[in-house]
Amino acid sequence: MNTLKKKEAKLNNMAFLFPGQGSQVVGMGRSFYDDFSLAREIFAHADEVLGFKISRLCFEGPEEKLRLTQNTQPALLAVSHIAYLLLEREPRIAAGHSLGEYSALVAAGSLEFSEALRLVHKRGKYMQQAVPVGVGAMAAVLGIDYKSVEKVLAETEKGVVEIANWNSQEQIVIAGHEQAVKEALDLINPPRSVILPVSAPFHCKLMKSAEEKLSCDLDQAEFKDLKFPVVTNVDAKIVHKGAEAREALKRQVSRPVLWYKSMELMRREKVDLFLEIGSGKVLSRLMRRISRLWPLSPTILNMENSADLKKVQDVHSGTF
Repeated sequence: MNTLKKKEAKLNNMAFLFPGQGSQVVGMGRSFYDDFSLAREIFAHADEVLGFKISRLCFEGPEEKLRLTQNTQPALLAVSHIAYLLLEREPRIAAGHSLGEYSALVAAGSLEFSEALRLVHKRGKYMQQAVPVGVGAMAAVLGIDYKSVEKVLAETEKGVVEIANWNSQEQIVIAGHEQAVKEALDLINPPRSVILPVSAPFHCKLMKSAEEKLSCDLDQAEFKDLKFPVVTNVDAKIVHKGAEAREALKRQVSRPVLWYKSMELMRREKVDLFLEIGSGKVLSRLMRRISRLWPLSPTILNMENSADLKKVQDVHSGTF
């Protein structure tokens, strides 16, 4: 295959990845706002839809307020949406980590941006309300495989604790009652573990009340069929229909994010260029870990500011 055909093949086998909670940082989206009138328009629209200055929170913080779930979710959605629009290119397939699945569906034309903003703002509130602060916890377990973690969790006795995220071969996040999470860590005894600085135990059965509330809102929202396929977190399966996307978002709230399985599906789909769109590099780093055992190493890029946009545009123009 000559060089031009190789470049075209990469561009035709490109996936977009949209980040979720944990990727937020004060200052995100600022370079887009400064450099592009489109970004200023989108931020102004988001401020109007939400009824408060999400743009100011993105640019100035304070960090503790930006970290509040009901603020984090629309903030990340807005920055990802702006980055996607500025890129002016569609992928062959996409996925989003937890909240990022909304960004992927907006990009795919299934959800209107305004509707998605309202939904994720409510989603954040419902998730925060589901478990009082201090009752739940989440922890990242590193260096242990999924099945080993799953087996140990079945032996815990101090409350609910479940797998919340299967992020890579050996990065598992658990969530549940604080005492049950601590008990599980003692039983697992992994090479390394980190208690995550979150305000609620996401993606476990303690989120059931949030799931029920959000389901009603999702039923009222219009979901169109997708312009390009999206891989869902809850099943690690490809969806094309709006109704399928809605049902996946409902079930996602109280069930684990199957990110590793989703990326393995993309490998089988022969994706060889992954582009993380939005704040941070969390998904880019994860993809480097996941793909280290793949027969062929994919190209992995991220785009969180104007300088990144220029680099990605160079890739699109064929100047690798």
